[in-house]
Amino acid sequence: MKLKIKDIAKLANVSMASVSLALNNKPGISYKTREKILKIAQQEGYLTKPSIPAKNKVVRFVACTSPGIVIKQYETLPFFTELIKYIGEYLSLKGYSLMISTINSENLDNEINQFTEDNGCNGIILLGTDLTKKQITFIAEHQPNVVVLDTCFETLNIDFVNMNSTLGAYQAGKHFIELGHRRIGYVQSNVRIRNFDLRKEGLLMALKENNLSISEKDYFSVMPTTLSSQEQFKQNILKCGDDLPTALFCESDYIAISLVRSLTELGIKVPDDISVIGFDDIPECKVINPELTTIQVQKRKMASLAVDRIIELMENTPKEKIKFVVDTELISRNSCVKK
Repeated sequence: MKLKIKDIAKLANVSMASVSLALNNKPGISYKTREKILKIAQQEGYLTKPSIPAKNKVVRFVACTSPGIVIKQYETLPFFTELIKYIGEYLSLKGYSLMISTINSENLDNEINQFTEDNGCNGIILLGTDLTKKQITFIAEHQPNVVVLDTCFETLNIDFVNMNSTLGAYQAGKHFIELGHRRIGYVQSNVRIRNFDLRKEGLLMALKENNLSISEKDYFSVMPTTLSSQEQFKQNILKCGDDLPTALFCESDYIAISLVRSLTELGIKVPDDISVIGFDDIPECKVINPELTTIQVQKRKMASLAVDRIIELMENTPKEKIKFVVDTELISRNSCVKK
């Protein structure tokens, strides 16, 4: 009787989902688990030829979790979900496999040293979203081939792939101004990362070019990783009464969606009362009512650049370092109107 996936899962002591990932050469499991599953499948006659990727054909995607942006459940956040999906797809096209690893930022030293001892791969795509210069430097010193994704520190001699956050927020500011808005507010994350700071620079640049600025009372701070309404933000809006900006730029789509829901609960209509622009263009932008005007990040392009560069580092070991910055595009939907 021919073995079924559930039989292989039982023999390997893993889930049926893990078996499916291994047999279809998809990301989501470690090299060791993939190797174990495929060996059993081959031994039991399920596979007729070896399908285990060579260890030097494996790239590790590493995320350092923290209470900030890259939380423990970061893979459920749409932006990161898409990035990982595209990375896995591009690696597969190149004949490589993806191994996903999550480490705690508070235990960075010990866990990175453990990676060094594990020879399962010799290339890392590091999610740098809320990592500091010091943390990235430490990891690069302990790993031979690293490409850092979703941030960039220009003074580090390390490979980076990032979106153009400054341009994106600048595009948002120009859009508001073209629609006739002159009092523009800023909704920021209460957890700071480099890309958010660059977005603030970009928006202020657009305003300054048009002799505009943001009043201190028009800055609002919210939690960055929730889609639901936020009570503290609602209280701050209520304190303003009718003295509110006609437009609000949000540092991310998560913040923008939370904002729209908070304003709606207060009876403030988007976009009739306040126009809103987000950043990232996650799928939820098309689900919320009204559909969200946002800054589109080219996640596919970022993923392909990171994959091409890590493979180049692994196969050719070039001496020079490269920093890629991918431009953004404003996507106009229904959350903005003319003033």
